[in-house]
Amino acid sequence: MKNVISWFEIPATDIERAQKFYEAVFQIQMTNMDFPGVKMRAFPLDDPMNGVGGTIIDTSGFHKPSQTEGPLIYLNGNPDVQHFLDRAEAAGGKIIVPKREISPEHGYMAIITDTEGNRIAFHSVPEKYLQK
Repeated sequence: MKNVISWFEIPATDIERAQKFYEAVFQIQMTNMDFPGVKMRAFPLDDPMNGVGGTIIDTSGFHKPSQTEGPLIYLNGNPDVQHFLDRAEAAGGKIIVPKREISPEHGYMAIITDTEGNRIAFHSVPEKYLQK
């Protein structure tokens, strides 16, 4: 098993606002995956068979944003979580845990609240692990 996580869904109450936020933070284009009763925007995924995929999702109540409940998702903040924090704040998010070192071996982390009210974390690995 390459990854324990295979898919994630980040709740949204305003899919367009959430899409704009995550596209600004990650400097990406998300894919529309709407179907009846569900609005979804997918994060890019290079290898669907081996990668971790995910969406922002508005199900009109089934998924609920939360700053205090449910799992905490750590999104890729390489090469430096500070870049993502800066973009998140500029896009309307709030920093609730500033960049801090976990340890020299485990890199850095930070936590924000996104525009939908979700608690979302970023993680960056130590520079020695990044491919040059």
